Amino acid sequence: MDNPTLTNISALVGRILIAVIFLISGYGKIAGFDGVALLVLGYKVRWISILFFLWLIPTTYLFHRFWGIDAAQVQAQQINFLKNVSIMGGFLMLFGFGPGAYSLDRR
Repeated sequence: MDNPTLTNISALVGRILIAVIFLISGYGKIAGFDGVALLVLGYKVRWISILFFLWLIPTTYLFHRFWGIDAAQVQAQQINFLKNVSIMGGFLMLFGFGPGAYSLDRR
């Protein structure tokens, strides 16, 4: 992107939007509220992102198995599985590109 302001605003809003699901759903209590708060603030984002990414691998596999279950639950679990895969992609993007300038890390 040629516009650094737009890039940094996108990074800030993206960090917040990824964190919202953990705050609302209660994952913050399981995975640690501090990690979610640091993600929103933009502090140690690369480390927090990779930790959340790694945490989501077993969590997604264990809690959203859509194979070998009752047919009535397959669609809901598949949607949740794919939602987590998308969130994992967001965390990898944060890990790869960093938090942007509007963060405590300011990189």
